[in-house]
Amino acid sequence: MHDSILTYAKSRYLWIALGLCVVSIALYIWHDPGIAPNGGTWLGYTLGTVAALLIVWLLLFGIRKRSYSTTMGSTLGWLSAHVYLGTALILIALLHCGFQFGWNLHTLTLVLMLIVIFSGFFGVYTYLRYPTLMTRNRESATRDAMLDEIAEIDQNALSLADGIAPEIHAVVLRSIENTRLGGGVWTQLRARDGSDIAIARIKVAIEQRETQLGAPPPSMQAGQTILAMVDFLAGHADDKQSDAMRKLIDMLSRKRSLATRVARDIQYQAIMEIWLYIHVPLSVTLLAALTGHIISVFFYW
Repeated sequence: MHDSILTYAKSRYLWIALGLCVVSIALYIWHDPGIAPNGGTWLGYTLGTVAALLIVWLLLFGIRKRSYSTTMGSTLGWLSAHVYLGTALILIALLHCGFQFGWNLHTLTLVLMLIVIFSGFFGVYTYLRYPTLMTRNRESATRDAMLDEIAEIDQNALSLADGIAPEIHAVVLRSIENTRLGGGVWTQLRARDGSDIAIARIKVAIEQRETQLGAPPPSMQAGQTILAMVDFLAGHADDKQSDAMRKLIDMLSRKRSLATRVARDIQYQAIMEIWLYIHVPLSVTLLAALTGHIISVFFYW
């Protein structure tokens, strides 16, 4: 049975995190400092030390993830502990401060910690969801293989268009030039390849023209690639050209399907990677704030 980060070793770190939370709550209820609970009591210092050590240990995961020859546990195990102990850190930190907040560095550290943890929750969601979607979308093909097939289709489509008519060649060339896969962050997240978005509906338009059902619906009127090909096919194409056009349409439909899958594959990968550009810098900022918090407590409090 395959273990995920949530079920690793029969959810070992879930039980450790729950045990840590139960002990912290029990101590908090039992503890009676005679004043409002806060980080300055012996329990506050104890829980604060535990929270600080947890934060440092959680940050070490970035180093462990890149240490391929280490014997200090599996990456999956570290990640599972990272998730569950990071979640337990919320309660431990709140008990550490006794739910006392203010406009100061200490509360800023707590807020940064919560932001980092909740951004981590989003990371857990993406890494549980999107790898499966990527595998399903690729249909046993790699992205490079799909890109190679798109390039091959482009060349074959141009060669085929050369034997039909110059205007058809120009239309196909424009469609190829408009194909954009990847690009900036927003382009990747939109999962749009930039080619003629109506190519997949060419066959529908042809059937309407040939049966004289009238003009294509408004959703197709913006597809200039479609209309140029349909007009040519329904107007003055001979049998040989008609066969070539139909083959060309099948090619472009196949390309459209591949381009959509590639664009979606890029989108999934972008979502999985972009959150790290938020999570990691925030984690480093949290470490700086934690250092300031500890120094201020021991030297200026």
